This record gives sequence, structure tokens and C-alpha cells, in this order.
Amino acid sequence: PQVPARRTFLGTSPTSVRLQYFVVMASAQKIKNPGTSGIPHPTLKLPLKTPSSDLGSAVKGKKVVVVGGTNGLGRAIAKLFHTLGAQVTVVGRTFLDEGSGITFIKADLSSIKEAARLGRELPADIDVLLFTTGIIAASKREVTAEGLERDMAVSYLNRLALLRELAPRMSKHAAGRAPGTPRPRVLIMAYPGAGNAGDVDDLMGEKKYGSWAVHLNTVAGNESLVLDSAQRYPELAVYGINPGLVRTGIRSNLLGQGVLSCIIENLIGAFNPTPDQYAAKVLPALLSPALEEYSGQVHINAKPQAILPSQVLTPERVKAIIEKSEGFVAQALAK
Repeated sequence: PQVPARRTFLGTSPTSVRLQYFVVMASAQKIKNPGTSGIPHPTLKLPLKTPSSDLGSAVKGKKVVVVGGTNGLGRAIAKLFHTLGAQVTVVGRTFLDEGSGITFIKADLSSIKEAARLGRELPADIDVLLFTTGIIAASKREVTAEGLERDMAVSYLNRLALLRELAPRMSKHAAGRAPGTPRPRVLIMAYPGAGNAGDVDDLMGEKKYGSWAVHLNTVAGNESLVLDSAQRYPELAVYGINPGLVRTGIRSNLLGQGVLSCIIENLIGAFNPTPDQYAAKVLPALLSPALEEYSGQVHINAKPQAILPSQVLTPERVKAIIEKSEGFVAQALAK
């Protein structure tokens, strides 16, 4: 017998299906936010709240660089760092905080060449380097001027290219720090600890493209970058961050700038923290001295809670993902 088509309350067009998916996803956050996923570390506990005076003394005078700090979560965290007395530099396309005292570097973070240049030009004496820039792949495959799938370039590969230039210099500078001084922290925001293995044979979605599949490749790439960098640069302390759902513009590349995007972001905002609320909640954890000895061994979820790396990302798989990614970076730099 013929099976009737599944009926939907908004129709069956691609836009309607996406809307229904995000309505259900946003509603479900009342039960479980994806930022709370992951296997908790058995012993490491992060502070849920730190007195503002203690946090200010820990932050004051620190040199902080937020790559992607001109909007969304990056902007909120950068502004909080600045309010607490840090020397803050943000990198992005459009600066919204003129006159704030925050330093702005204009850059197109879809360009690997631009990211590598930034890695050569940023100072080596950074105390906190935070990567927040990201998008979600569009429904139809997009390619940058350097020939890379756009989500992979913006959400992952620019970070790899920048770190390969900057991290050795940061490491050299950190090697001369006084005994007992915390290592510089590198914080990579994505969705770590959620068990995403990535498709090593089709990271760019060239064989079979799917928006979510490619975005999950960026997730696996970023977690691999955390694990690889922790081993490659022992003078630095490297961690992944999973913010969960927050009302930002990260979904606009998939949903567009119209009514659909507005509806979805309002739904997400109704059940989840604002960027400012998230920043205030997570910053004590990001700066916790308890993290110092766990570089590459834990990520930080939205609770905030220390969670274990994804078990599927074995050393062999991490190596394969990084090597394939370095090949894409080399191709882009050669153009």
C-alpha cells in the first residue's frame, strides 16, 4: 500500500522544513541544551561563580585577543574582559564599539592568507587567545575566493592557519615566564566533546554536500585542533568551548537575514541565555587556575563544566584530520 506523505504544519518547502526543525530544536532546549552535553570530568570542578573583585584582579592588565570579537559571543566576552581591566584586541570585519578602548583589527576571516598574515602580525605576549568566529554552512555549497568550502574556512581553517604562525611565537615568549606564572590560554569555541568524528575523506563536502554534515566536519576539525595544539605547543594551555544555543547571528548564513532568521533567533533567545549572560557565566571557568594542568584533556561546556574529549577522536584520527586540513591550508596559501 502507498504510504501517505508526512504532513507538516508549515508546508514542505525547504524553508518551511528548516523552520519546523528549528522550532522543535529551540523548544526542546527547555529540556536539554546541546551545550550541556559531554561526559563530565570525574574530578575537575570549575567555578560556577567568582566574586567580581577576584575576577577583576585575575583579569586586570591581561592581553586578550578575540578572533571574531566584533559580534555575538565574541563581542560579549571581549567587552566583559575590557570592563574587568584587560587590554583587549578584537579581530573581525565590522567594529561596533568605537570609543570603547578596545583595539580593532579589520580582517576577512574567510581568507586563509589573511589569517596567516594575522598570525604573523599579532603580538607574541598574548595571555588569552580566543577564537569565536563561525557560521553554519549554507543549504547550497559556497566556496571562498581561495577555493575552500566557506563554513570550513570561516569556522575552522582560518584558526589553524593563524595558530600555525602565532603559536610558535607565543610558545617562545611563554618559555621565559617566571615560575608559577600560568601558561597563555588558547580557547577554541565550537562544539567539542559531543562525539563528532568528521568525514576525513570529504571534509569539504566535495563528494556529497550537506549543510549539517559539513558543519559537523568543522566541529571535528576544531576539536582536533585543540587536541593537536595541546601536544604540539606544550608551553600553551589549550581548551575547547561549547557554548550551546545562544541568540547570535551564527545561523544567518543558513537561514538568511529575513523573517525566518528573526523567528528562529527569537525562539532560541526565549529559552537560552543572551550573549552577555553567557559571557558572565563562563568567564570565571575560562580563567580558573584549576584548568592549568588539563591542557587538551578537557573542554568547557555551557554549564560551565569540564567535559572529556570525544572518544572517537583517537590520536590517529586527529592526525588524519589535521594533516588533511593542513593540505587545504597550503592549497589556499599557494593561490
